[in-house]
Amino acid sequence: MIKTRLRNTGFPLVRAGLSFLLTGLLAVLFLLPAFGADEKKDEETLKNAATVLLDMVNGGNIPSNILAQADCIIVLPNVKKVGVGIGGSGGRGAMSCRTGDKFNGKWSAPAMYSIGGASVGIQLGATSTDFVLLVTTEKGVNAVLADKTKLGSDATAAAGPGATAQASSVGGADVYTYARAKGLFAGVSLEGATLHPDKDANERIYGKQIPASDIVRGNAVKTPGAGQPLVSLLDSKIPTHAN
Repeated sequence: MIKTRLRNTGFPLVRAGLSFLLTGLLAVLFLLPAFGADEKKDEETLKNAATVLLDMVNGGNIPSNILAQADCIIVLPNVKKVGVGIGGSGGRGAMSCRTGDKFNGKWSAPAMYSIGGASVGIQLGATSTDFVLLVTTEKGVNAVLADKTKLGSDATAAAGPGATAQASSVGGADVYTYARAKGLFAGVSLEGATLHPDKDANERIYGKQIPASDIVRGNAVKTPGAGQPLVSLLDSKIPTHAN
């Protein structure tokens, strides 16, 4: 009877444990390509960010009046969904901010950023999703420039207005978020996601250790060649700031 009871209660627990372990391993393996550490991949990320933003702007997926309100814009191409049956995600991208004390200047050189920990890609039914985040308040900018920022807590986040019927009005959030997966555009809140500067990538791109704040607010570096398409796009498509 004891053996039977162990068989009935122990095996499901073992199977559940193995399933959890396998899912975790798959998650790690799935994320490795997204966080590859070399300059070539950093440059590819910058170029992909420009392509994603161009597509979204030209397609009218982000209202021009909301774009004009942005103090900073973060573009995260190809954010990967983690594992099987888990809503986590991970990926990298770039952020540029308007220069000037009042965010009324041209767009800055890009700083590399990473994102993780949110239940995102699952919402659009895809394993790879492009995101554009518009930071529209000084509080949001300060939060994002900190070492680690949790959206929804350190900075309020909301689905980008105009992306869906449910997100049709501006509600005063610090960050508005838009997503694209398999050709589908939508507004998603990204609450729970964690953003942080990718210090290693920034060092590779600029050849020295440099805080993200010095890149996007301090005019400390020139825009690298790989980042020029993104910055030029921002200057041409969103030249002025709406106060």
